[in-house]
Amino acid sequence: MPIRLIVGLGNPGPEYEQTRHNAGFWLVDNLANDVGARLQRESKYNAMVAKAVIAGQEVYLLEPLTYMNRSGQSVGALCRFFKINADEVLVVHDELDLMPGIARLKKGGSAGGHNGLKDITAALGTQEYWRLRLGIGHPRTLNLAQQVADFVLHRPRREDQDLIERAIDKSLLVMPLIVKGEFPNATMKLHTD
Repeated sequence: MPIRLIVGLGNPGPEYEQTRHNAGFWLVDNLANDVGARLQRESKYNAMVAKAVIAGQEVYLLEPLTYMNRSGQSVGALCRFFKINADEVLVVHDELDLMPGIARLKKGGSAGGHNGLKDITAALGTQEYWRLRLGIGHPRTLNLAQQVADFVLHRPRREDQDLIERAIDKSLLVMPLIVKGEFPNATMKLHTD
């Protein structure tokens, strides 16, 4: 089943632009740039939206303009309008359980405390959508004395930012495979470090 919608998660506004929680936005911004698509504000979805062609497939790119915990509003609205099924959706998000520099692809599973995923699951009525998890590390594993909520809403250290950008670049290389629905091949390439 090919992917018809790629959602980048983040928080809107310049104060959040460079924060770890916006890693999903970073990837979608880079993807739009790579394929010559322009994200534009679409009020009926309360999101930035672009239509792109990737690997010969027509795909929607979406960045909700709600805060993270209301991401499902935009995703649900676009999926209903274009009749996109949950298994045709890829959500790109920051992942505390992975170290910076690591990206992992998976389908379904719990939200793992991620409020954006919780809201998307509620909006779609299922957990059975694809996720591209971009590692940002956890304050505990990075030896930082920060609460998680504070950690995700701050800029990464320079060395972590470089690693996250490397994971985004690697993810963009396998995006044509993901869009075509070649998940085993994409997973093998992405998970081979």
